Amino acid sequence: MTMGRQVGAGPRRVLFLGATGTIGRATVRALVSHGHQVVCLVRRPADFAIPVGATERIVSLADPSSVTRDGIRGEPFDVLVSCLASRTGLPDDAWAVDYRAHVNALNVSRAAGVTHVVLLSAICVQKPILAFQHAKLAFEAALIASGLAYTIVRPTAFFKSLSGQIDRVRRGKPFLIFGDGTLTACKPISDDDLGRYLADCLDHDERRNRVLPIGGPGEAITPKAQGERLFALLGRQPRFKHVPVVLLDVIIAILATTGRWMPALAAKAELARIARYYATESMLVLDPATGRYDAQATPSTGSETLFDYYARVIRGGAVAERGDHAVF
Repeated sequence: MTMGRQVGAGPRRVLFLGATGTIGRATVRALVSHGHQVVCLVRRPADFAIPVGATERIVSLADPSSVTRDGIRGEPFDVLVSCLASRTGLPDDAWAVDYRAHVNALNVSRAAGVTHVVLLSAICVQKPILAFQHAKLAFEAALIASGLAYTIVRPTAFFKSLSGQIDRVRRGKPFLIFGDGTLTACKPISDDDLGRYLADCLDHDERRNRVLPIGGPGEAITPKAQGERLFALLGRQPRFKHVPVVLLDVIIAILATTGRWMPALAAKAELARIARYYATESMLVLDPATGRYDAQATPSTGSETLFDYYARVIRGGAVAERGDHAVF
């Protein structure tokens, strides 16, 4: 077995998972700009081009032999970086991707010489209720127990998760909020700021063998504040439609009951549970002593704020790629 170079010894060979998403692409760009050699393992030809300077290899992440044969190809690697996540968050998808695909990649990359793993996780695993959260935590535990150096990054909300109502408001409709719009808060982080943070983890010794929550710049913001700023950027008076959380509870109960006989409705019930979670839980560091979310304890990085991004989208300088991460 050929061992990879010691982590921190200049440019490294990076095995990368999740390069087809917006955060993955941003992270690959940052890694390439640092001079690293990046090989991206993807499950199908990418809808978007892999950033220039990186290599794309198509593999079946469910099959360790495919990852070894089609991805590793007998070559040495130093670092495994993953921005891979299940697309739906449904139980089967979550355990297949957030857990098993990662375990497969961990095992084969270790055999290829990898000594450091940088994992993009999620801050919501602090309070695990949903299947995808438990799957992510299971792999975090496996990674920590592996004996390899690890950096687990748990970001707060993403810009794309909070951009689903831009077009709605442009069309003259009110901004949807749960309750009074102040039930939750977050410190959103841009794809590029998060990508740079993840890439920098390869070179920061103090980030090794740690679980790191991270948010974007500025103060924590509520959904109501998001709506108010969006209306201001459009030059309109704020209009809100208040959705009671209990409505989600009713929907979940109905779907869960009928889902006993119709699997498709059971899946919709889980999606409704996910929506309820994000409607009622802040994406900030959770204080285990008090059980409260703490904005001051949530670290910040980067330079672009959510409202900077809103302004760019409205001007046409950015396109909101919502994908599977839109709240609305």
